[in-house]
Amino acid sequence: MSVTTVPLRPVSKGGLWLMWIGLIALLVAGAAFAFTGTSKIGFETVKAGTGASPTMGDVVLVKYEGKLDDGTVFDANEQAPMQVSQVVPGFAEALTRMQKGGKYKIVIPPALGYGAHANGPIPANSTLHFTVELIDFKTEAEIRAMQQMMQQQQMQQQGAPGAPAPAPRQ
Repeated sequence: MSVTTVPLRPVSKGGLWLMWIGLIALLVAGAAFAFTGTSKIGFETVKAGTGASPTMGDVVLVKYEGKLDDGTVFDANEQAPMQVSQVVPGFAEALTRMQKGGKYKIVIPPALGYGAHANGPIPANSTLHFTVELIDFKTEAEIRAMQQMMQQQQMQQQGAPGAPAPAPRQ
C-alpha cells in the first residue's frame, strides 16, 4: 500500500478574512431567521393592569372575544376560568405577560394556535385574534384550598357525619 501526498497551497490572508466574514454572515442570518417568523405572538396592551403576572400553573379568570382574520367571532365569554397550561401555546404565553385588571389584544399565528388542525368553527391554519381582559388569577394551591373550604361548608350545612353538631339552645 502506498500513500500519495498532495501538496497544498497556503491560503492567502485575504482569502482567510473572506472565509471568516462569510461564516459570521451565515451565523447572523441563521440567528435572525430563528428569532423571526410565524412562531411569535402579537401582543398589545390596551389598558395596563397591576401586580404580578400569572404563571403556567395558575388558573385565570378572563373576559375574551376570539375572531378569525375575516372578523368572524368564533368564541366569546364574559367570565371564563382557564388553567394557563391547558390552553394553546400562544394564548398561554400571552396570559403569562398580562396583569390583573389589564386589557390586551393578541394575535396568535397558526403554529402557536391549532396549527393544521381545524377545531370547531376554527379552520385549519387560522391566525387567531383575541381581545382579553384578565379579571383575576389564583395559584392551584389557592384553588384547592377554596374547594376544600367549600366542601367543609357544604358538609356542615347538610349535617354530615363528622361535622360538628350545632350547640343546643337553652
